[in-house]
Amino acid sequence: MEYLSKERYDEIVAELKNLIEVEYPRIKDELSEARAQGDLSENFEYRAARRAQGKAISRIRFLQKVLEHSRVIDKEALPKDRISLLSKVEFTNLSNGTKMAFTIVSHHEMNLEQGKLSCNSPIGKALMGRKEGEEVDVAAPAGTFRIRIDKVTF
Repeated sequence: MEYLSKERYDEIVAELKNLIEVEYPRIKDELSEARAQGDLSENFEYRAARRAQGKAISRIRFLQKVLEHSRVIDKEALPKDRISLLSKVEFTNLSNGTKMAFTIVSHHEMNLEQGKLSCNSPIGKALMGRKEGEEVDVAAPAGTFRIRIDKVTF
């Protein structure tokens, strides 16, 4: 079971709708035009359209699976005393003094440029269920380091 914010759920639904109603019919038209040109063995447009069709079908199936196995997070049901999904966490890396702030999200929403950290990442896993003021050891691929949770907002 995956959990998504309402915003990300709506983005996935919109992308899926666009793929099914706009992109896929456009690709089918390109494929028909390329087929009409004759010899398919040396037809670059036909091969390109087939690749685009395969990518579109693959993306449609992936998005359908994501929606089938996900639920929208009920913000009211989330704990307000511990770090959970959609919590904004400010913390300090105690080994180098670096301060960082991230919102904890599902891996489908992760975007470090937007400050969204996956709950499945080493830091995300270490933070889940913790409280403000705690110090936590993070087991990352580069080694273990310690962070202090400075502030949590829900």
